Amino acid sequence: MDNRQAIGSWLSGPRATAEEMGVDFGYPGQQLGLPQSGPGSVARFGRRLGAVAIDWIGCQLIAYGLITHGDLRSAGNWTLLLFVTLSLLTVGTVGFTPGKRILGLRVISQNGGRLSLPRVVLRTVLLALVVPALVWDRDGRGLHDRLSGAVQVRI
Repeated sequence: MDNRQAIGSWLSGPRATAEEMGVDFGYPGQQLGLPQSGPGSVARFGRRLGAVAIDWIGCQLIAYGLITHGDLRSAGNWTLLLFVTLSLLTVGTVGFTPGKRILGLRVISQNGGRLSLPRVVLRTVLLALVVPALVWDRDGRGLHDRLSGAVQVRI
């Protein structure tokens, strides 16, 4: 084996190496019975990140301007509290936060229904911890979604 080929496979990661060996991973959401593209398909990472950024910035503006009146030291804690409250209330009732709605996303149960309140609470707590949201499976779901039985789809 040429050393350049070994380095290339190492840099490409295990998925690329497995695909070169003939392993078919399918598309994100295929195992969940979701379409490959369009409404109902698994939301991509960029959209999910954008939605979280919109929600976080909105909560930060409210915390900084309305609650702490410009006190940067306490604005961070208030931002997190507002973000958790926003997620619990909106995902628990309508299935999306303002950021998700703006970017055309919705949080649903794996079986296609609405998430129950305990699952919304679990998902939100894990999302607030940040790290579970940065670890995702081959369907593109973050660990917070996987453990709560949720999937973010396009609407």
